[in-house]
Amino acid sequence: MPVIDTQATGMNIRNMIKDGGFRIADVQQRCGFNTPQAIFKWMRGDAVPTIDNMVIIADMFGVTIDQIIVVKKI
Repeated sequence: MPVIDTQATGMNIRNMIKDGGFRIADVQQRCGFNTPQAIFKWMRGDAVPTIDNMVIIADMFGVTIDQIIVVKKI
């Protein structure tokens, strides 16, 4: 059964922020968050973005959602 690998997905998000020259504050502002805590949770793999936020960050990074999400089979 396929499931989202939250750790690897978080690493993808972290790398896309860094490689794209973005700051955490840029993502925070684009997603409309008051604090960056949710983004840090994504990067640690403690959580994944909601589908709405996934669409926002995919557009921001110039990638598709499936390039952000890492799926593993269990």
